[in-house]
Amino acid sequence: MEIDNSFGPIDIAISGLRAQGKQMKVISSNIANARTSDAGKGEPYRRQEVTFTTDDDLDGVKIDEIVTDMSEFLKVLDPGSPVADENGYVAMPNVSLPVEMINMNIATKMYQANVAVLKRYQQMLETTLELLR
Repeated sequence: MEIDNSFGPIDIAISGLRAQGKQMKVISSNIANARTSDAGKGEPYRRQEVTFTTDDDLDGVKIDEIVTDMSEFLKVLDPGSPVADENGYVAMPNVSLPVEMINMNIATKMYQANVAVLKRYQQMLETTLELLR
């Protein structure tokens, strides 16, 4: 008997759950730091994004890397702030809350889709066992 080492539907769904779970953590960090004007390095928090990859065998999704968004910071006029520049502007994170909420919604739906695959697979196994009884 030969053992098939290819990923099955459970392994693929679990890889999707792990990847989307990490995606939701990164998005949550972006949302939590959307108003952090000093992230400890003398500059505001920089938005992060997760990039995914897969092999040619389509054996599930993997996190490729977490990329820091190097786009420009938002400038807000706040002359009374201790971190304001000489013109009274404060550099704020390059995080857009509406974009992050949309990304969180997408990641949540993808997570739910992977859970649905696992539930369907479980139902199929239960039905098969029921038929064998």
